[in-house]
Amino acid sequence: MAPIHKNKSKLTALIITYNEIGYIEHCIDSMAFADEIIVVDSYSDDGTYEYLLDHPKVKVIQRTFENFTDQKSFALSQASNDWILFNDADEVVTDKLRNEIQGVLGSKNSHSAYWFYKKFMFENSSLNFCAWRTDKNYRLFRKSKVKFSSKRIVHETLEVDGTTGIFKEKLIHYSYKNYQDYKEKMLSYGRFKAKEAFMKEKRFSYLKLLLKPIWKFSYHFIVRLGFLDTRKGLIVSYLSALGEIERYLELRRLQSSPRTVFAYKPAKA
Repeated sequence: MAPIHKNKSKLTALIITYNEIGYIEHCIDSMAFADEIIVVDSYSDDGTYEYLLDHPKVKVIQRTFENFTDQKSFALSQASNDWILFNDADEVVTDKLRNEIQGVLGSKNSHSAYWFYKKFMFENSSLNFCAWRTDKNYRLFRKSKVKFSSKRIVHETLEVDGTTGIFKEKLIHYSYKNYQDYKEKMLSYGRFKAKEAFMKEKRFSYLKLLLKPIWKFSYHFIVRLGFLDTRKGLIVSYLSALGEIERYLELRRLQSSPRTVFAYKPAKA
């Protein structure tokens, strides 16, 4: 049982979704300690919206997806409370992490925002070496002290007014459901990165198209010791490289079209 913290601040849990049935249930359950749960759904067609609509603790809003920063900024504007826990739909808060969060909410000497590390799951087993095991993201923060950076539309980040902290416990991230799902995720990320580069007037380069995927694969598989994850490490490293290929092919397409219209489907985070 979680410890009781007197006079703790109220918490709003936020999530954005698109076709997350099978994952969103566990995410919602793990965030049930929040005083308010708001989900912004990008018109899912797999039953996600219907599940959320019937959930007694969830307020769900459907909204067209433009990019991650835009969608998350909108979700943030809907929150009633200053303290925000903003997780992806395939992330789960463990009991120990929940206790750590509640400790912050009950403290008078808290930071403005907190970094979370993640434990990445490949289907139902953990990735121990490759992927993003040392990466961290802001997940708990005060709404009054942050805003999403307008410089990024994928792998969005916060601009924080004040100090930051890092939690000891990790989020469980079910990043890899199956090969096709993860492949589509990496390709979608690649296209969003291309749009980001295009908006910053970066130019397509055949040299980068050749070298960047090689570096991405080598970084995950060799530098990050992905080979120790054996088959799982090889698959994740390959698909990360594939995302880089898509990024530069898409950038070339955008620059060759004089009247480019951005119309991307949301990617799962």
